[in-house]
Amino acid sequence: MKKNVVFGFLGQTMDASSKRKGKHSKRFERWRPTVSLVQHPKKLTVHRLVLLYNPAESELKDQIVEDIETLSPKTQIDAQEIDFESPWDFQKVFPLLYQFIDEYNFNPSKENYFFHLTTGSNIQQASVFLCVGAKYFPGRLLQSGPNRNSSTGSKLDIIDLDDAPKAVADIFKRRQKEDTDYLKHGIATKNPAFNQMIQRIERVAIRSKAPLLITGPTGAGKSHLASRIYKLKKLRHELNGDFVEVNCATIVGENSAMSTLFGHIKGAYTGASAKREGLLKRADGGLLFLDEIAELGLDEQAMLLSALETKKFYPLGGDQETKSEFQLVCGTNKDLRKAVSEGRFREDLFARINLFTFSLPGLADRKEDIEPNLEFELDKYQRDNAINMQMKPSARRKYLEFALSTEATWKGNFRDLNASVLRMATLAEGAQIDNETVAEEIDTLKYLWQPENNKANNHLALLPSYLSPKQIEHMDLMEQHELAITISVCLNAGSAAEAGRTLYSVSRLARKKPNDGARVIAMLGKHGLKFEDL
Repeated sequence: MKKNVVFGFLGQTMDASSKRKGKHSKRFERWRPTVSLVQHPKKLTVHRLVLLYNPAESELKDQIVEDIETLSPKTQIDAQEIDFESPWDFQKVFPLLYQFIDEYNFNPSKENYFFHLTTGSNIQQASVFLCVGAKYFPGRLLQSGPNRNSSTGSKLDIIDLDDAPKAVADIFKRRQKEDTDYLKHGIATKNPAFNQMIQRIERVAIRSKAPLLITGPTGAGKSHLASRIYKLKKLRHELNGDFVEVNCATIVGENSAMSTLFGHIKGAYTGASAKREGLLKRADGGLLFLDEIAELGLDEQAMLLSALETKKFYPLGGDQETKSEFQLVCGTNKDLRKAVSEGRFREDLFARINLFTFSLPGLADRKEDIEPNLEFELDKYQRDNAINMQMKPSARRKYLEFALSTEATWKGNFRDLNASVLRMATLAEGAQIDNETVAEEIDTLKYLWQPENNKANNHLALLPSYLSPKQIEHMDLMEQHELAITISVCLNAGSAAEAGRTLYSVSRLARKKPNDGARVIAMLGKHGLKFEDL
């Protein structure tokens, strides 16, 4: 059972009745809002009361604490002194309350939270209303009042708020920007499509516990993004467990995936000499990131689906259910739709994890972000190695000129960039990356990407498989290259729209409606071809 935690201001006037009357026994017959909170055990048992008071109210606070302990000995009192210098000044009250809530160690998985709205100044009450309404305070409102028809002489109502008040929209928009910057690791990305996607991820991450699916090529940052989502939710008190990550491609084999994910009992199979907990259990209350989920077998997929829906599963070889409630984030560089159609991935599991899908573009599709990421990697190297590593301006220009050119395929995406900076910084003389170091690194990258370049140069060999010799003969060389590249990209894309995003990665940004798929279909149709036929 979750414990109930109530926050509230000490009421200088209404709570002070006990002070004026001394310790007369009838003081318990008078309605005092803070004391009345513990007089409704059938409606709300208060396990902990977080009482906010000004320094000048210390004597009154002690009396209220004593009275509550008399009426409800099991209620824990957490008195918090906050100097609301002017309780009637919104500019002073709201930032203090906002800071207090931001720093408080909430644990929503084990506790229910309420904020008592009856006491405090009107400005303090308004500030509470705004924080609860905007979902910044992870709980509901309580309203108390006198009731002559009640044996306790008081009444208590629980109030739910749905929509965030517009009065603090700017404050929470600023918080949203901080959250999206956090997801981007503070890197000032300039790609509009990527920025928009991060904003959507932030919105989903803080509003939903449903599974997320992150797609994209190897090295695009799926694992990194999953860990940032976890840390963001942790900061917002939405998760209290661990971040657990596994690459499903590394746990294939007999019993390996089952045991790794769901655990096993002792003797479940040959070699199972001791009980194993399993990653799903370890992720209880936290976030489980399954990278390369397409590599899971059908049996593991079925058990994962059941665990998602029931929050329960059986360890390998066991007959007692294990409980675990976790947020699931999946990553893949495969087209799961194709895997479903080929029977390699369960359609019901795909439907369950495909509620929110985000496709991370590769570095080659975000070339405007190469420069800020170069700065990030250089700064990271300096922090990790305690070296003031610099890059000469002329060397930086030379490196970026190559990095932004068509020669730079960035086949390994951000892993390539990270490795590139690491090589240059390690080989640099005197903690300064110069032109010679950059020239050597460019040669290294060209060598590493050579197979991809050769493949691109031979793309014209594709045309005879789709067009007759006469058709090719009547095409300009430019037109042949254009069609051949389009076919080449389509062969590695799951849809015409995906191919279009690759082919028109720059021009699409200038369009209100990119229509990527339509552009690809039109190009193929001009030569009597269809995407489906490829």
